Amino acid sequence: MTELPGRIVVAGASLGGLRAAEQLRAAGWTGAVTVVGDEPHMPYNRPPLSKEVLAGKAPFESLALTPKPAAADVEWRLGTKVVEARLAERTVELDDGSVLPYGGLVVATGMRPRRLSCPGPLVGRHTVRTLADARALRDELARPGARVVVIGAGFIGCEVAATAVGLGVREVTVVDPLPLPMVGPLGELLARALRTRHEQRGVRFALGATVAGFEGDDRVTGVVLGDGSVLAADVVVESVGSVANVEWLRGNGLDLADGVLTDEQLRVGGRPEVVAVGDVARFPNARYDGVARRVEHWSVPSDTARHAARVLASHLNGADAELPPFAPLPTFWSDQHDFRLQSFGAPALGRDDVRVLDGDPADDVLAGYHADGRLVGVVALGGQAATRGAARYRAQLLRQPALTA
Repeated sequence: MTELPGRIVVAGASLGGLRAAEQLRAAGWTGAVTVVGDEPHMPYNRPPLSKEVLAGKAPFESLALTPKPAAADVEWRLGTKVVEARLAERTVELDDGSVLPYGGLVVATGMRPRRLSCPGPLVGRHTVRTLADARALRDELARPGARVVVIGAGFIGCEVAATAVGLGVREVTVVDPLPLPMVGPLGELLARALRTRHEQRGVRFALGATVAGFEGDDRVTGVVLGDGSVLAADVVVESVGSVANVEWLRGNGLDLADGVLTDEQLRVGGRPEVVAVGDVARFPNARYDGVARRVEHWSVPSDTARHAARVLASHLNGADAELPPFAPLPTFWSDQHDFRLQSFGAPALGRDDVRVLDGDPADDVLAGYHADGRLVGVVALGGQAATRGAARYRAQLLRQPALTA
């Protein structure tokens, strides 16, 4: 048997890559770890990009994440990226032409913003994913009298709209083909309450509308909707979903239909030496129905890294310990205007049976989401009292048996 190279390559230098490197050390891996990332920066915290950083309340430098001391010897190859993986040969090729052999591979390449392919100028159209994105958009929002159109009423779209209103932007309109903002993760009850809160603070909505194109010569001046009407726009923010960075994994017989499919141990393609972490991983959650899904929450990089590192280190160290299936409790929050959305569990699985547990949708409210009569998620909308109420259900959700049990 050929001896495996004593190196683990972590493809992706965002939060998931950092946590994977740290957790490999915590799991007892003492060999080399090389983290490869296409941004020139060390890993940083992304959630504030659409809020505090965009509002100018937090400097870009405040986002930097410092590796734990145990991972101080990890090699960082920044400003480059993995362009091809040859899993049978256990090598990855970088865009500078170098080839890295590995004994273990961590897929942590994450997502990138989806862009609209409608006709029209590109200047004045933005996404919010990286430090460079936030810098460029912040400068644009500072333009006197700016009219902002946000395309997409999901997490980022609603956060950017709230931030823009808080900055005193002249006009902010959110466009989405769905009938309510964030209706996918929240369901109708809280989505209606969310829309009301935004409208009360000055955000306009064009819901049930599609985008057909953009007006303007050198830069965008308007957004053309599917019905032919035009929204005047000096700045456009596209928040229309994400695309998984998996092109470099093609040709290896993997399921890359939506991220990279893993098993219940976060192993990829039946290969014990390859694991995936973060929002690029599509994994079955043993806590629920066993259906493989990607989860784009801030807690996921840390949760997946902890489990995947133990699985990979155990295999490479010759132990191959069989761990319990990965079963995280998903958690998300979103700060918008002067209120917060706080969730524990999987509310999307219980959108057909939503019950108010405390409060009122017109004020602070805590809603419970049920599947087959069983509580599977809670979401709070409002101030600190509501979010504390959601946290009190965390232990109950952790005790719930699997939906398939």
